[in-house]
Amino acid sequence: MKKALKITLFVLLGLAVVWTFVYLWKKSRPEIEVFELEKVDTLTITRKTVATGKVNPRDEISIVPQLSGIVSELLKDAGDKVQKNEVIARIKVIPDVSSLNSAESQVENATLTLELATKDFERVKKLHDEGVVTLEEYQRSENSYLNAQKNLNSAKNNLDIVKNGVTEKYASYSNTNIKSTVTGTILSVPIKVGNSVIQANTFNAGTTIATIADMSDMLFVGNIDETEVGSLNAGMELNVTIGAIKDRVFNARLEYISPQSKEENGAILFEIKAAVEIPNDVFVRAGYSANAEIILEKAENVMTIPESAVVFDNGEPYVQVYEGMTGKHQKFTKKNVTLGLSDGINVQVISGLDGSEQLKGAQIKKEANIEDKQ
Repeated sequence: MKKALKITLFVLLGLAVVWTFVYLWKKSRPEIEVFELEKVDTLTITRKTVATGKVNPRDEISIVPQLSGIVSELLKDAGDKVQKNEVIARIKVIPDVSSLNSAESQVENATLTLELATKDFERVKKLHDEGVVTLEEYQRSENSYLNAQKNLNSAKNNLDIVKNGVTEKYASYSNTNIKSTVTGTILSVPIKVGNSVIQANTFNAGTTIATIADMSDMLFVGNIDETEVGSLNAGMELNVTIGAIKDRVFNARLEYISPQSKEENGAILFEIKAAVEIPNDVFVRAGYSANAEIILEKAENVMTIPESAVVFDNGEPYVQVYEGMTGKHQKFTKKNVTLGLSDGINVQVISGLDGSEQLKGAQIKKEANIEDKQ
């Protein structure tokens, strides 16, 4: 029993020694380096940037009353479409007590003046008919009578304006009817019935009754980094994607690049604006967040190689061209190249290659024969 146990231990010890020698022998063998082979291709290279921003109407018009008062009626709400000169709201004028008292006094004075002028005219007319007074005196009396009538009408109109903000004669021109100055869509109506509003004047912008915009004329307004703004020019095409509208890309054309920068979170940015083409079947709301993809440079159907195949020596780019096998090892030859436009994945080759080469790519470490890899 003891003899069998000893034999078993010697066998196990021998196997362990053999395994150790085999392991150390394998570890001591030089590792064969295998590299993937990259091909030269013909592609279109574009250098792009993305600007973040919003889509807003080109013009937002604020409707402000031409007199102060109380909102008595609202005829439109946010989201409604309006035509130019269409009534949005009506205002009830709250008269100033001093102005009202003055206007009433003018009416009373004008009434008394008309009464006196009427009596005088009737008297002179009777005498003129009898041939007692001259035509000149009759005409003077008639003129005074007519002027007194006009003054009374004017005083009454002035009283109506002070009390109601409008006269019956000029009801169509009333400032109490707040009308849209443009055709478009109402974006907001910040007032309610019963709110007090004030007119626009030298010292105050006035109370906004509604904000109106043409929703068919939209602008992308965004920001771009200072490192890329130098590549932009008015008229460049943009592809705008709106977060709230899935699977749609809108064409846009760059119109404006701000001449002055602004700083946000330590970055220097420049504002840009682009006119967005909105199809009739799409409704875009003001303020949607959007991204604009801008093609800064483009090279079509040019010779390209993967950027991973390019090596730099003191700033000079070169590639390693595959020449074949030397035993179990791949053979590469260094070749200088002149590079052009890059998109971060592929880079344009201006000169140095003819397009038939295979290039040294990523490294793969392998101990076995690599001929099955080729």
